Amino acid sequence: YNVHTEVSNGGMLFRAVLLFQAWLNEKFSPELLENKSELVECVMEQLMHMEENLQRVRKGDLKASVHRMEIDRIRFVLSSYLRSRLQKIEKFFPHVLEKEKSRADGDPSFLSPEEFAFAKEYLANTEVYLKAVALRHMPPNLQSIDMLKAVPEPCLDSFVFLRVKERQENILVEPETDEQREYVVDLEEGSQHLMRYRTIAPLVASGAVQLI
Repeated sequence: YNVHTEVSNGGMLFRAVLLFQAWLNEKFSPELLENKSELVECVMEQLMHMEENLQRVRKGDLKASVHRMEIDRIRFVLSSYLRSRLQKIEKFFPHVLEKEKSRADGDPSFLSPEEFAFAKEYLANTEVYLKAVALRHMPPNLQSIDMLKAVPEPCLDSFVFLRVKERQENILVEPETDEQREYVVDLEEGSQHLMRYRTIAPLVASGAVQLI
């Protein structure tokens, strides 16, 4: 490997860490998170360059074997990340599309262009299937279906494990109710917690905490 290759691999390592963090967040979050399409495209491009570099290395080179294992591991994480997103889109497709539709101009998209096209096609195919096998046999006043009501929403009140990357103060854990007063905590950097996802969802989006 020449110097250019080593520098390139260093950049790949940094992006692989970012991909790994995005993968864990997506894997353990109950809702679909903001897409990381730029990171995914960059990782895929660098994987292709690393594959080309490996082809020029003589067989039996130990360093090449190590890099091959790294490439395989990154490919696994990348595939699992994309698969997790597709599974959530299939499971919550009407809510995912509604969230994307209602976002304000300038806000980051939750779906990549490819995911958006997939979600719309999945919705259309589902509606066609339901009409063909069930709705057309129903009375006229029951031949339509509200997908937002028919498909369950992500459970934002589920509990998740997290690690704090940046210290946070006065995090409202539970709102004030008749039974208890509001419960506010400080999250120390490096500490780990089990908390309701809804409470820390903004911190996941900002990168202040990491789901584990």
